[in-house]
Amino acid sequence: MEDTTINGTLIWYYYICPRQVWFISHSIAGEQDNQFIELGRHIHEFFYRERKKELLIDNTIKIDLIPYEGVIAEVKKSSRNLKSALMQVAFYLYYFKHKKGVELSGKLLFPKEKKQLEVKLTEELEKELETAFIEISKIVQSPNPPSPKWINFCKNCAYKPICWV
Repeated sequence: MEDTTINGTLIWYYYICPRQVWFISHSIAGEQDNQFIELGRHIHEFFYRERKKELLIDNTIKIDLIPYEGVIAEVKKSSRNLKSALMQVAFYLYYFKHKKGVELSGKLLFPKEKKQLEVKLTEELEKELETAFIEISKIVQSPNPPSPKWINFCKNCAYKPICWV
């Protein structure tokens, strides 16, 4: 992980839409009054109030819930984008292992679905992340965003007006 600009948000969006990776990395914000962004904020504020949230570490990772008993927890509104959520938590575990020398485990929390998923950093996940780091770096360094490709995520995306006008 050579490029310190790679963070959990870019990992999350890489597995959903590489075009969003480019927008975010170039400080282009989507619609902030998007109802789905608002719903995500509400879920963060309402659930798990008793635990301190959003710990920022090295300006690189922002953990939703402070680690407890060696577990990093990430809250998501649904498990619909499970792969991207899993890889985001795997990134945090990778970061702690390789940058801080601490091995932790992770947990994905889907409060509306009353589901939890344990996340362990495996060799396979580490290799996949290392490939993602290379691909994300290429996207970020490109002078232009990748071409838009319609996916189901586009229907409710905050960047929809930029991509599909």
